[in-house]
Amino acid sequence: MSENLFDAFDPVSSKQWKQQIQYELKGADYNDTLVWESPEGIKVRPFYHEDESETKYTLKENTQPFAIVQNIFVHDVALSNKRAIDSLSRGAESIRFTIENENVALSDLMQNLPLEKVTYFFNLPFLSVDFVTKINAFVLANKFKCIIQLDPIGQLTRDGNWFENLDKDFEKLNAINTKAAAPFIAIQSTLYQNAGANMVQQLAFTFAHVNEYFNRIKTISQPITIEVAVGTNYFFEIAKLRALRLLFNTLAAEYNHHLDCHIIVTPTKRNKTLYDYNVNMLRTTTECMSAILGGADSIANLPYDALYHKDNEFGDRIARNQLLVLKHESYFDKVSNPADGAYYIEALTEQLAEKALLLFKEIEEKGGFITQLIEGSIQKKISESAAKEQELFDSGKEILLGTNKYPNKNDKMKHDLELFPFVKQNPRKTLITPIIEKRSAEKLEQERLEKE
Repeated sequence: MSENLFDAFDPVSSKQWKQQIQYELKGADYNDTLVWESPEGIKVRPFYHEDESETKYTLKENTQPFAIVQNIFVHDVALSNKRAIDSLSRGAESIRFTIENENVALSDLMQNLPLEKVTYFFNLPFLSVDFVTKINAFVLANKFKCIIQLDPIGQLTRDGNWFENLDKDFEKLNAINTKAAAPFIAIQSTLYQNAGANMVQQLAFTFAHVNEYFNRIKTISQPITIEVAVGTNYFFEIAKLRALRLLFNTLAAEYNHHLDCHIIVTPTKRNKTLYDYNVNMLRTTTECMSAILGGADSIANLPYDALYHKDNEFGDRIARNQLLVLKHESYFDKVSNPADGAYYIEALTEQLAEKALLLFKEIEEKGGFITQLIEGSIQKKISESAAKEQELFDSGKEILLGTNKYPNKNDKMKHDLELFPFVKQNPRKTLITPIIEKRSAEKLEQERLEKE
């Protein structure tokens, strides 16, 4: 008996597969019948074969398994500290504090929290050299791993204005860079996905976003953090994350920056729904699977009720347990680089990276990312992509179960809304037109709420 069972079978070339497929089609055209094109212009074939695969990307070696991140918005320091301790005892492996102002006492916030083997994120929606200096001093004194999330360009894209202005914001970042004891540059690229950009645009805009920091900050000596949103296009999302790391490492090498980026992933809001909200758990589960297989370093899951409920223990626990099941019961953490050698994913990775690189070069030739934001070109590209996706949803070609397909007409939500789940209109003077997150189901949901 052969030691290798496959030795008993002759290899089949891609040409032979195509001939057999053409025979089974009984005269139907191969390309018209079986090849489809994605919104990014990538033609997807019915099969991929070793003899057509030229490139193999090994993007990470000997990596630690992904970390399960618990998001905590710091309003009351004592309650936030208590919640962090409880979350870690229930399976969270990393904590991300969103701190709104610099009056927060770090010693109180971090009291009794374990400092070994836990990474703490400090997400700062303000820019203060003094507060970051306090964080750095606290990190050095207590010797724990910390990632500070600062993104003035992200502030510009989301809000329409800088914290102060371009020069002062980057002056502060350069001051922080001279004393950095922890990573502090964190690209908030979730906005591009949540606003409707296609995957090539998401990669190119993130790439150009990063490039602005490399150009404007002298010798970045700490790893850069990139936060990404993933949707339910399963294999494409795996390839997107792999292409992101490939593009980042290519760009960073040009600036003699040889530190790998830290990718933190969260599920997109764009396909989440108000009605039949339990389906959101299914969506976030597959999205987290894509994140893991794509090589995410950290994952912060989105609670199924995040659209309409304030932070609550039940929603957080379900979101955390989804990741715990994937990690400890489905063994998603046991294989390093599971997508390596998958011809389909390798092909998608290559095509997404190539198309994103072309768009990135176009942005740079026209003055760079910030210039293109001020001129409105980035916003226009996202708006056009979002409009195409919205048209597919409105026509029923893009399906969200329970919303535009098989909706439960008896489902009522008007009296369960703690948060306003739609785009908020706040007309004001801004430097640029801000990029606005918007879900595909918003218009349909508003019509249903009016009829309740």
